[in-house]
Amino acid sequence: MTPFELSEPTSLEEALGLLDADDPTVRPVGGCTALMLMMKAGVFHPTRLVSLRKVGGLSGITANADGSLTIGATTPLAALEHSAEVAKVAPVITRTMRRLSNVRVRNVATVGGALAHGDPHMDLPPVLIALGASVKAVSPKGERTLEVEDLLTGYYETALGKNELIASVTVPAQGARRAAYMKFTAGSAEDWPAVGVAVSVHAEGDGLRDAIVVASAATTKATRLTGAEAALKGVRVDDAALARAGEAGATEAEIIADVRGSVAYKRELIRVHIGRAVRQALAGNGAH
Repeated sequence: MTPFELSEPTSLEEALGLLDADDPTVRPVGGCTALMLMMKAGVFHPTRLVSLRKVGGLSGITANADGSLTIGATTPLAALEHSAEVAKVAPVITRTMRRLSNVRVRNVATVGGALAHGDPHMDLPPVLIALGASVKAVSPKGERTLEVEDLLTGYYETALGKNELIASVTVPAQGARRAAYMKFTAGSAEDWPAVGVAVSVHAEGDGLRDAIVVASAATTKATRLTGAEAALKGVRVDDAALARAGEAGATEAEIIADVRGSVAYKRELIRVHIGRAVRQALAGNGAH
């Protein structure tokens, strides 16, 4: 690795002041688990890394009076895994964390980093999209709120400015909605997934009022599959309905090939996993 400067600000204002809107080699970091791999591989050569680990007020999980959750950007993924508040509001998150990489990574990697990195293979972004989550982003110009769906704009790309940080994530109250996340790894259990499918459903009897369906890993970014959602709206849940939704989702998804599978292979994985994820959500066992 080439030499670089490491800054460790203790306030949000100081951190923002160290970033450069015009210099892509200056980056903020949380756990630095993903960026460090890119640096070791020679893909990224920073001139300055701005560590957020000592910045106050960016870590922690708060259960709000309206049933929502506020999660600080530098909160470790392991904290989500073990949080009683998260398990109560969105148990799909705690279940998903148990199969995300390994415990060493989860102890260091942060919530904000998992979103700001823009990697389509990450498990957390599709789950947060399915839950209707949003982020609060801050910059020298002020703050703004972005839906997680709108934050992710492309392959390793986000809507964040180079001098903008994620400060927190808000997961709204879920009410009667149930959610699930399913992924398939072509290698070991700790490998990046070949496909991930997150769903959130509002059930009425043996039918669905509506559903949110999100695909990841096989796509350039975590993406809602609106055709699959339309196919599930107001239907009675049976094999035929789930097959139609799977076909709609597989057809509309913009799939990329990589070492984990061809376009045709990943399209078939999406087709199959949409139905499985819906059934998983309805069964109340939200991650697999």
